[in-house]
Amino acid sequence: MTHAAQTEQQTYHPDATPQAYDAFLQAYPTYTSTHLLDEWRRTEYGRLDTTHQIYLDYTGGGLYATSQLDAHMAILKTQVLGNPHSANPTSLAMTDMVEGTRHAVLRYFNADPSEYIAVFTMNASNALKLVGEAYPFAPGGRYLLTYDNHNSVNGIREFARNKGAEFTYVPLTTPDLRLDEAALDNLLAAGDPAQHNLFAFPAQSNFSGVKHPLALVARAQAQGWDVCLDVAAYVPTSRLDLSQVKPEFVSLSFYKMFGYPTGLGALLIRKSVLGKLHRPWFAGGTVNFASVQAGGHYLAPNEAAFEDGTVNYLNIPAVQIGLEHLQKAGLDTIGERVRCLTGWLIEQLLGLAHENGRPMIRIYGPTNTEMRGGTVTLNFYDPDGHLLDYRRIEELANEQGISLRTGCFCNPGAGEIAEGLTREDMLAGLSDAEDMTLPRFMQLIQHRGNKSAGAIRISVGLATNFADVYRFMQFAASFRNKTNLNIGQVTFDIESCRVIRDGS
Repeated sequence: MTHAAQTEQQTYHPDATPQAYDAFLQAYPTYTSTHLLDEWRRTEYGRLDTTHQIYLDYTGGGLYATSQLDAHMAILKTQVLGNPHSANPTSLAMTDMVEGTRHAVLRYFNADPSEYIAVFTMNASNALKLVGEAYPFAPGGRYLLTYDNHNSVNGIREFARNKGAEFTYVPLTTPDLRLDEAALDNLLAAGDPAQHNLFAFPAQSNFSGVKHPLALVARAQAQGWDVCLDVAAYVPTSRLDLSQVKPEFVSLSFYKMFGYPTGLGALLIRKSVLGKLHRPWFAGGTVNFASVQAGGHYLAPNEAAFEDGTVNYLNIPAVQIGLEHLQKAGLDTIGERVRCLTGWLIEQLLGLAHENGRPMIRIYGPTNTEMRGGTVTLNFYDPDGHLLDYRRIEELANEQGISLRTGCFCNPGAGEIAEGLTREDMLAGLSDAEDMTLPRFMQLIQHRGNKSAGAIRISVGLATNFADVYRFMQFAASFRNKTNLNIGQVTFDIESCRVIRDGS
């Protein structure tokens, strides 16, 4: 291909979409096997096109289908459902739905009810907090976790620290951001089997899209470790079979899988570990008996001991509806679509260059589709190799109806490694502790060597089509030969922006 032809291809003209799509199908012929999702894009997710939205934040939250809402509303409109903590007819009707959904969750993940329980939580973060507070950390015990964990997994270290247990991070290799498995094996071997030791890792990184081998679960267990597997970013597009992989704890959020409802997640707990867990407090719904005068209580058995107060019972039936929706599509179909679109997107991004030949894009993590999901994290650079302000790029994307994500995605470890931040850099940021703000930290980091304190994340999912990723490439190509001066100054209030404060 000539330089002129390459330059023309990289302009991504809207009227060239059909030709680009034909070329895409030649490179990724299996995409045609996912045609059901194109039909669903029209019937179930048509609001994307009627409102002219390009949604590329599936790692932040999935999208719900019209039929999910219709099915849930039909239940609410036709039935009288009461608080499941009673024994009246409306309560019993609701109890049946809650327990039916609980069993549906276990079936979906092929988890034997004799081996696992399903605890309904507010979200994956709440599920992980339950693990942290109940796990028997003690002096001599260890908490081992990977660098690329979500902050809700990082937060468990505070329970370990407060109970006198050690915590250690497994490093990542660069530039692919995969686990250093040799280091992991050494750290696992260092644990005392006579103590309580917990190893936590994400099945898929919400920062880089890396899929870590699920075989690590059995590898850790063989060394006497319990395992906490965060599958929040993994299960929207990949199959988890708990008859084959059996971690002690599994955390997830349903809205990331199928968009609706929000405010519900789950913690799946292997029954073999229940005996060692101890919750530090009790609440309504978690006890069989409690006394004020005697100052004692007895926790309820199994999942009831972990479901504080009244569960979000009216929304729980929507979980089963969402699971059935994914089953109709088929995770293999969803996964193949995501693989094809992600592969094309990465190839195109890596092909972007300024007129002087310098690359426009840096991708953090794998640059192929092997053992990775549909999350692509990147930054833009100007012709002189200087970082373009990702916050301003997000603003410009917003103006064009493109929904993406910026920041560190509550995954500071992966971000620090990917962006070359050192321990000294981070200590400099912590030195002003309470007074440190993100704008100040960004300025500090840039002064320490043109480093970034954040990035841009795009992610594809069930309802994404080729037109979406092609439109993003048209947007990305518009930054050829641009500098921060060209793209303008950031105008939004970064202190209160949700992309900084939220948990995804």
